[in-house]
Amino acid sequence: MMYILTHSLLSFIAATAFGIIFNAPKRSLLQCGLVGMIGWLVFQLMSDAQIDLAIAAFSGAFAVALIGHLMSKQYKMPIIIFIVAGIIPLVPGGSAYDAMRHVVSNDYTGALPLAMKAFIISGAIAMGLVFAEVIMQLINKIFVNMK
Repeated sequence: MMYILTHSLLSFIAATAFGIIFNAPKRSLLQCGLVGMIGWLVFQLMSDAQIDLAIAAFSGAFAVALIGHLMSKQYKMPIIIFIVAGIIPLVPGGSAYDAMRHVVSNDYTGALPLAMKAFIISGAIAMGLVFAEVIMQLINKIFVNMK
């Protein structure tokens, strides 16, 4: 339980800090942190359940985009504010760093699996964002047609 609380707090702080770095409006920083925390929790809970990291990253990014859409509508702000800050905890920076460290050390066989892992997770994050956007547009189109 403490593990989940620690990860929640740290992912909230990371997303909020990147909101500050990316110059998000001050009134949106709490929501940016919340979006990042929820996305990370989805990712972490799925990876703790031994679900593939790519699927966990996809699901975390999907959650970030969906919640970002909701926050965007509720607070009447561009969605990019919430998604950029919210997606930061999911970015596989550690794997990319380790891959580059192996490349610099001329250990290409050690670098390849790490680079592929970072690439696959990054692609899954991008796909999660795109799928959520498509689903939200379909839902919006359905509601417009119902009116």
